[in-house]
This record gives sequence, C-alpha cells and structure tokens, in this order.
Amino acid sequence: MNKKLTFKENFFIGSMLFGMFFGAGNLIFPVHMGQEAGASSLLAAIGFIVTATGLPFLGVLAIGISDSNGLRGLASRIGKKWGYFFTALLYLTIGPFFAYPRTGTVSYEIGLSLFFPKGYEKISLLIFTIIFFGISLAFALKPGKLVVFIGKVLNPIFLVLMAIMILATIFHPMGKVALGEVQDTYQKFAFFKGFTEGYNTMDALSSLAFGVLVTDALKRLGVEKPKEVTKSTIKTGLVSVILMIVIYSFLTYMGATSLGKLALSENGGIALAEISRHYFGGFGNILLAVLVAIACLKTAIGLTSSCAEAFVEMFPNSLSYRSYAILFTVLGCAIANVGLTKIIALSIPVLMFLYPLAIVLIVLTMFSGFYKGNYIIYKTTTYVTLIFAIGEFLKNAPVQIAESAPVSAVLNLYAKVPFYEIGMGWVIPALIGALLGIILMVTNKKARS
Repeated sequence: MNKKLTFKENFFIGSMLFGMFFGAGNLIFPVHMGQEAGASSLLAAIGFIVTATGLPFLGVLAIGISDSNGLRGLASRIGKKWGYFFTALLYLTIGPFFAYPRTGTVSYEIGLSLFFPKGYEKISLLIFTIIFFGISLAFALKPGKLVVFIGKVLNPIFLVLMAIMILATIFHPMGKVALGEVQDTYQKFAFFKGFTEGYNTMDALSSLAFGVLVTDALKRLGVEKPKEVTKSTIKTGLVSVILMIVIYSFLTYMGATSLGKLALSENGGIALAEISRHYFGGFGNILLAVLVAIACLKTAIGLTSSCAEAFVEMFPNSLSYRSYAILFTVLGCAIANVGLTKIIALSIPVLMFLYPLAIVLIVLTMFSGFYKGNYIIYKTTTYVTLIFAIGEFLKNAPVQIAESAPVSAVLNLYAKVPFYEIGMGWVIPALIGALLGIILMVTNKKARS
C-alpha cells in the first residue's frame, strides 16, 4: 500500500511541523532583531529567514530523502561513534538542557509573570512550570495524535492570535522602518548578523529531530515509497516555510516600527509585551500570555516526543518511550527554574558549536546525489568544520573561559580566519574540507568504490 496524500492531509502535517518549530523564541528574537537593526531590518530579516526557515526546511527534507532511520543514521555517515555523539548532544540541546526548558521559562517570564504577586517569583515559576510541562507530557505520551493536537487544534488558535497582533501593526504602525536607528552590530554586516541570530531559534537543529516525526506521520497515513515520502515532505515543509517567512517578516517589521514610540528593549520578550500593551492596553497582557503559552506548548510537545523517540532508538535496551519522556520532562522542568537569562547565556556557545556541524550535515546530504553519498566527503568536511566549530564555542564561552590566557592565545589564531568576526569563520574551512574529500574520492580507488 502506498497512498498519495490529499492537499488537506499535507496541510495539516505542515501545520503540525510549523507548530513544533514556532515556539516563543521564534516570537521574541525577530522582534528584538527588528529593534536593533532599525533601518537595516530588511537585510537582517533575510539573513534570519535563511537560518530560521531555509535551513530547517532543508533539514526536514534531508531526513526525508536520506532513507536513513533518523539523525543518528545520517550522522553515522561520518562514523558510528560520531553518530552517537552528535545525535545525543543535539537532542539534549534542543531537549532537556536548553530549548525544552526555555519553552516553560519564556511562557512564564513573558506571558504570565505579571499575573503573579511580586516577591513570589520563584515559587510561582515552579508551580507554573510543573503545570506547563505536565500538560506537555500528557500530549507527548500520545505521539500518534500529534497531527491532531498540534496541527489541527493548537496551531490554528496560535495563528488567529498572531494575526490579530500583525494586523494591528500593519494598520497602525508606530513609526517608519527607514527612520529606525541601526545599532553597531547591524551597521556593517546586517545580513550575517541576522543569519547568526537565526541560530537562537534552534530550528535547524530541531529540523533534524522533527523530520523523523514528519516521516512517521506520513507512514501512519500510508505513504511508504521513498519518492512519495520525499514529495510529501516537500509539500508539508513548504506549508511550514511559507507560514514562518510571513510571520518572521512581520515580527521584524513590528520591532523596527516600534522604535517610533518605544525605546530599544533589553530583549524581545520585553519588546513584545510593550508592543502588545500599546495596541491593546490591559487586554494585551492576556493576549500575549495566551499567545506565548500556546506557542511554547506546541514546541514543548514536539521536543518531548522527538527526544524520547531518539533515545529509545539509540539505546533500545535502556528505558521505554514513556520513561524517557517522563525523565526529560522532570529534567527540563528543573532547568527551567534557573531562569531565562541563564538558559540563553549557557546555550549560545553550544549553539555556535553545533550549528556549523548541523549545516554541513544538511548540505552534504542534500547534494549527496552528486557524489553518490561517498562517506569520505562527509568525513573530511565534518572534521575540518569541527576544528573551527570549537573556535566558535570558545569565543562565545563564559568570560572566565574565553578571556583566560590559554584560550585567548588560541582565539588569536582563529581570529586570522576570514569571517571569524561575524561568527562564520567555519565556512571557508568547510569548503576546503569538501574539496579535499572530492580530491581523495577521485584519486583513491578504494574511497571511490
């Protein structure tokens, strides 16, 4: 049996994918970027969309076309040990260590903290996160229902609320984009700054996890042939891509135009709250609280499910899906209570390390047809990129580490690499690694076979 999905079925799976991708981080980062980029927000938005939309789409597609059993199968093309290491690190990053706990903390700090009395922040955050992650766990324990829960229920509600805020911005802008002050970091390299800002969404990383959920959903509906899986993956992915591009564009515009009446905020959460209150008064607090809570809940459900499935697949003789889901929920809830600022600060160096490696894996998979998936190209490109990804990690590590004598000496060497200052020092080395792999493939008969 091999079924071709209807437009409606493809749309709802695409809606599920968008719903899992689009959490509160996807709301706050483009708004803050718009405020900082000001008149240069268009270039910044394009760069942001490349990493926050284009790469996630390619990541989902890479899983769909690779005919692998998920991220570990894909990463194992570099080596078996690398497959386990990279897969575990990526899932722990988007799962219980950073992205997953961030969903609960963001929901509280941006949407609901105003409704709790001052002086009780810690206990109210604890109570809220227990309830929030408990609801997320309840949904995640029924993975076969994800299309219904996220694609048909939560996501449509989110889109309606998001449309209300966007329409208010379109018809009553606070100012003009062209008049917005451009902060220093966006004056020279607005596109590349937007590109690296897209890392914060973690969506390119999540795509390698959510891609498995998409293919599972397709197979549950009877799509089995590889070609049909690829076609349906493209169709569902495009639904998610179109929605994200539209919303990212308007959120950036929202942030840039807000400078007409609001001061530059410390972060996108504060900016979004101020914008919401400007347009809707006291009701704006309620609107934002519901919007953010739904956005985060959608993502939390997807992350819980994908992480639990991944660890069951990697370690089949350890815990069950249910046990892993509960374990990650408890761990994520505990980490959420350290606060949003600390979670973001600790996640940045890890993201700067993982993103180059994830991008290289996605691109190599997308073009594998040209070199017949020869593993030596995967190896040379990844290992060379790894050296420079370590440099990005060290550069963005806590000050005590980054400014220590031995690390500073190492970073001075990395600083000589082109594009290092804008967080893209790994690009040319990755290209050199790919070229080296091609040369070895062509000249080495053993590698070519």
